[in-house]
Amino acid sequence: MFSMKWRGEGEKGVDINGSLMSGDIKTADIRDGIVTPVNDRLLPMHLKNNRSFKEWLEVRAIDTHRTNSRLLKKALRLTTADDIEIVLKVKAATITDNYWFKPDGSDLKYEDVRFKENMFDKLALYGDPDSFNNGHASNSHTPELTNIGSFEKCWRIIDGEWWMYKRGSELELFSELFIYELGKSLGFNMAHYEPDDGYIRSRDFTQGASVNFEPAVGITGKDEDYDLNYESLKALCENSAADYIRMIYLDALCFNMDRHTNNYGILRDVNTGEVTGLAPNFDNNIALISRGYTGSERKNDLLIRLFAEFLENNKGAFDAFTEMDIPQVSHAMIKSCMDRIPIDIDREYVCAFVMSGQELLTKAR
Repeated sequence: MFSMKWRGEGEKGVDINGSLMSGDIKTADIRDGIVTPVNDRLLPMHLKNNRSFKEWLEVRAIDTHRTNSRLLKKALRLTTADDIEIVLKVKAATITDNYWFKPDGSDLKYEDVRFKENMFDKLALYGDPDSFNNGHASNSHTPELTNIGSFEKCWRIIDGEWWMYKRGSELELFSELFIYELGKSLGFNMAHYEPDDGYIRSRDFTQGASVNFEPAVGITGKDEDYDLNYESLKALCENSAADYIRMIYLDALCFNMDRHTNNYGILRDVNTGEVTGLAPNFDNNIALISRGYTGSERKNDLLIRLFAEFLENNKGAFDAFTEMDIPQVSHAMIKSCMDRIPIDIDREYVCAFVMSGQELLTKAR
């Protein structure tokens, strides 16, 4: 039996008892960290497949290895807090789904816990000292505590919409923007990205949790095996499995070696729990030229080999891929994508690198 305690003020242990909510609908009872489903169809996938409430909370926590996340913890008086306490500071709420934790005895509603502002965006993004010194905001209900990932980033609300801002080197920012532009040119389902004053920003594709995003880690754990993920998604939704093939095809084409089960996932209807499809493709900044210019000839490319082996070993995936009307990448397409990105890079290298990948992937069909 799992009985979870977190250390709070005065080192006092506190049991977690309450309700897991989807909006204002109760989905599970939580007693000493044990999950008892009440509304199974709305239960998060992570808890359908793994009853550990502790693990579900932990995967929602900000990465405390980020420099600015440590500054944020200090500003919020959370320096001794673990991941569980950090997440519960905002009742486990996030921007991209409507799940949250309602403690016993609370009369809170979803409207009370969903995010409407962010007073710590500048601190989270670039370590702004004025934000750090903003003592009266120490009890602010900030979405940064559940803003996961290893890059410095923040949420900002602009004209009623949430946008994710992310820092990176010029090569990382270019790689993210280029893959977005190329995927869009190929007709793939891509999260919207654009440059903004030295950063990149991406619009919240859940539109304020009007649908629920759930990362694949809640379905397959940390296992990135293509076959396992494809078959698991296919069992949930045929369309999501097809988009998964497109995603890993684009990963292979543009050498995204950082695809993992926390940076892709599914969308679910907030009212029925039905899986509606794969979430738009996002998080491609550790790809292409993000780590510099290596050889543009890609004969020993591991990602292309893994993609080809996946198709060779999974007939259903092979048949689905060969039936997809994916346009051939051309020099003109690549150059058009680069023209839309205001970052100076070695254009000839990018053309040669992507075209080499295209040539090798064509053989996989």
